[in-house]
Amino acid sequence: MKDSNQAPAEAADPATRTPQAFTRYQVFVVAILAILQFTIILDFMVLSPLGAQLIKELSITPKQFGWVVSAYAFSAGASGLLAAGFADKFDRKKLLLIFYAGFIVGTLMCGLAPDYVSLLVARIVTGVFGGVIGSISFAIITDLFPMQLRGRVMGFVQMAFAVSQVMGIPLSLYIANAWGWHAPFLALVGISIVTAIAIVLYMKPITAHLQLQTERKAFGHLVHVLSDRHYLKGFAAIVLLATGGFMLMPFASAFTVYNLGISLEDLPMIYMVTGVCAMIAGPLAGKLSDQLGKYKIFAWGSVITMIVTGIYCTMGISPLWLVLLMNVLIFIGATSRMVSASALMSAIPEPADRGAYMSVQSSVQQVSGGLASVLAGLIVVQTPSGTLQHYDLIGYLVVLTTLITMGTMYYINRAVNQKAKQTAATTVVPA
Repeated sequence: MKDSNQAPAEAADPATRTPQAFTRYQVFVVAILAILQFTIILDFMVLSPLGAQLIKELSITPKQFGWVVSAYAFSAGASGLLAAGFADKFDRKKLLLIFYAGFIVGTLMCGLAPDYVSLLVARIVTGVFGGVIGSISFAIITDLFPMQLRGRVMGFVQMAFAVSQVMGIPLSLYIANAWGWHAPFLALVGISIVTAIAIVLYMKPITAHLQLQTERKAFGHLVHVLSDRHYLKGFAAIVLLATGGFMLMPFASAFTVYNLGISLEDLPMIYMVTGVCAMIAGPLAGKLSDQLGKYKIFAWGSVITMIVTGIYCTMGISPLWLVLLMNVLIFIGATSRMVSASALMSAIPEPADRGAYMSVQSSVQQVSGGLASVLAGLIVVQTPSGTLQHYDLIGYLVVLTTLITMGTMYYINRAVNQKAKQTAATTVVPA
């Protein structure tokens, strides 16, 4: 395969030949995007473990802290929608650097924030810029990697979530305990600056999609993406995917401690073990989705998720080994679903619409996740002893949304396969 950043437009669709290995430049792109995703995810995730320290030092209420957490998600959702109209109008490398620079500034503001209002504003700024970076990264992946390699690429890039859980959060908490809650954000600024410099120096311009642009204005481009019935199927699928995950997450640690009887001392070990397993499961699921079929891996991951979640959310006091096993299986199922679904849905948009589609998808994911967390908070009730009630209902809702998502992804998979056959037919040169 040619070592080039300018993949032809048709390379984003399933091709007739199957590449077996990455070029050196592609390896760099995968690595730098994985590191970039690590910084974005860690910035978002590290705030929750710092909650107790922030509430005490800033003299704020849990409700105010909740606004600090949700400010990022909702500002990210809004910016993703606003950015969609012009996401395909510029070199993706330049667009990535602009938004990453804004993210670094927002993170620096968090590291220097002296009070609650300053921190809230900083989180809004970070969300406005950070919320778009993921969509630009996925658009770059779709531009540079053919369908046959995308599962592996998504597996490695999305492994950043597990790495942040295994390494990032424990290290950030250690730094916060040693030098204060500002320190993790300042350390993240340093890592992000080094990452940005590597992108400037070594990533090539990504402009092939500009040759496919029409005279459509930014707002018209956004309306076009939002009204395309094929794109709407993808947005519906991401709503269902985000809803399931974000309904379980907010109360997972409380359920583990108060309902399952696991001590606070053992809780970090559960996150560590599940994170390590997710680091292994991500690339493996990506490779299998390329070899066996993306929908097939998604379906198996969904079945595992439904069975284990349905059992786990109804459990009572349980031994540590069983809780560990159930968490590992849940993470394997969730990771398999997200990696295969991301790779499959990357084939939905036309090359000229990729940036806009990915931006809207990111926005939809952020807002859906935030609303799902709110819904979970309305359903779950915590007793004076700490035990959670109605968490089993959350589990049943996750099972239901997972089942519906399987049906939605089936039709998306069928449409992608039909598109692949049409592309192959039009590229065949008559004898």
